[in-house]
Amino acid sequence: MIMALHIVFFQICVALISLPIHILALLGLWDRIAKRYLPYLLNKVTKNYNKYMKDHKKELFSNLSEFKGPDGELKVLDLGCGTGANFQFYPSGCKVTCVDPNPNFKAYLRKSVAENDHVCFQDFLVAPGENMPQVASASMDVVVCTLVLCSVDNIDGILAEVHRVLRPGGAFYFMEHVTADPSSWNYFFQIILDPTWKYIGDGCKLTKKTWKYLERSKFSDVKYKHVLAPFKWSPVRPHIYGHALK
Repeated sequence: MIMALHIVFFQICVALISLPIHILALLGLWDRIAKRYLPYLLNKVTKNYNKYMKDHKKELFSNLSEFKGPDGELKVLDLGCGTGANFQFYPSGCKVTCVDPNPNFKAYLRKSVAENDHVCFQDFLVAPGENMPQVASASMDVVVCTLVLCSVDNIDGILAEVHRVLRPGGAFYFMEHVTADPSSWNYFFQIILDPTWKYIGDGCKLTKKTWKYLERSKFSDVKYKHVLAPFKWSPVRPHIYGHALK
């Protein structure tokens, strides 16, 4: 009971500090502002993220080439592509189609394409992950989704859509921050920040148990590991990453 009161107290403190954001959200203006400036912010953040998570990403994507289709090509769907932060880790010659619901990422994505000419950029589609009618069923060898599932309401819907667009034998690669150990200080801070964090992170929720959605999905052979990212005092330190097969 005392702990619950402490949590509510600190949540109120955080809400007061970020009161302008909450007022803009109440007026329906914050979402419009966030979608416009989020690409600029993520362009800065993802560079540091890749710096610290480089080894984990290299390990995650090390066997992407094993999933080339019968035609010898590797067709990758980068879901929630953002600024194209994963391009540098993709194998040479792979054909990449990008999907993101925010059209404001296009300019930054174009820059990433220019900096990573080892990948064959195909298209940028504006669509939510749970509804991608532009992508044909069984048309992709690999779907990649990093730091996306934390900010969506319908994870089951996205996983079902990913399963649809993958060819039989294709793979779904993921890397997501997740909820911390409930006995840790990290979890305590996640709980305190969660009500406000969703506005800062465009819907991002700090306390999701994303692995549970993966375990109950239609995918087979779901493999993942829990790691702590090297971000001191960050509420997004706990991560999972791995891949699953269709």
